[in-house]
Amino acid sequence: MRALAALLAAAGALALLAGCGEKQERTGDVRSEPFEILLDYFPNADHAPIYAAEANGHFRDVGLDVEIRAPSDPSAPIAQAAAGRVDLAISYEPQVLRARDGGDAVTSVGALVQRPLTSIVSLPRARVRSPKDLRGKRVGTAGIDYQAAFLQTILAEAGVDPRTVKVQDVGFNLTPALLTRRVDAVLGAFFNYEGVELRQRRRDPQIIRVDEAGVPTYDELVFVTSAQRLEDSDARGRIRRFIAAVGRGTRDLERDPEAGLRGLLRANPDLDPRLQRAAVDVTLPLFMPPRDEPFGWQEPREWQAFTAWMRRNGLLHGAEPAPGPAFTNELLPGEGL
Repeated sequence: MRALAALLAAAGALALLAGCGEKQERTGDVRSEPFEILLDYFPNADHAPIYAAEANGHFRDVGLDVEIRAPSDPSAPIAQAAAGRVDLAISYEPQVLRARDGGDAVTSVGALVQRPLTSIVSLPRARVRSPKDLRGKRVGTAGIDYQAAFLQTILAEAGVDPRTVKVQDVGFNLTPALLTRRVDAVLGAFFNYEGVELRQRRRDPQIIRVDEAGVPTYDELVFVTSAQRLEDSDARGRIRRFIAAVGRGTRDLERDPEAGLRGLLRANPDLDPRLQRAAVDVTLPLFMPPRDEPFGWQEPREWQAFTAWMRRNGLLHGAEPAPGPAFTNELLPGEGL
């Protein structure tokens, strides 16, 4: 009976979103159900729609009491999702595919950021205006294997012999490695964050987006859950309501970025407001789904192409990945009903 009551409450609470537009329905008084989401990193502009939804009461409107957590370890979110310890985690499309290849039964249920943010970033003195200019240069990376494969694909596409490029693992100290001239360029920086920060510091960064240099496009940030939760109708309903509310938060950002940022800045007072405002302006178009598709849309052909690229580059080895789909659009507003 308790599950039925929750389901009826959810049905009364949810105002589904068609595309990015809202279909208004009466909400009424609804018992809030707990819901936990684990971010991929500390709260920042990439998460602005979530905090806008929280600040503007959209989670409450759909009957959810949402706890937003930052991870102590950036590698933890997808493992926590796989273990069913959180309702959703934010991760990356390549990480979802790698986790499934390793046997973790996780599924991406929606895209938060719909295009790659990962880029090659350099400063003017390095004269890296195109991938061809990487010949003879020192490139810093964070030591992530699939990003190393990005570089190999980009060099091959540009006709650059990889033996002429010196690759250095600089960890996550990408910007310091650039500024101290330890490397000529870095691969792994986000154009909407490190790129914006360098621009604000008047360093005139040169940015090459990986999906414009030969790497198949993919969803940079995605909402991930466990196969077990996907089989639970109550959990599916909560996830659908959460994504619908985040879609509303995205619309809030589009209408009034300043108001939408207030929730984010309250959550992380250490953030630089000027940097976050500029980063949200750059990222906002990437939160938006393709025309006539719902918020969170994941393009099947792009997932197939990127999965094939990972296999060709030896990043996926399992003959039988984890059960269940790698991604689904069924829990997006208006889909799969």
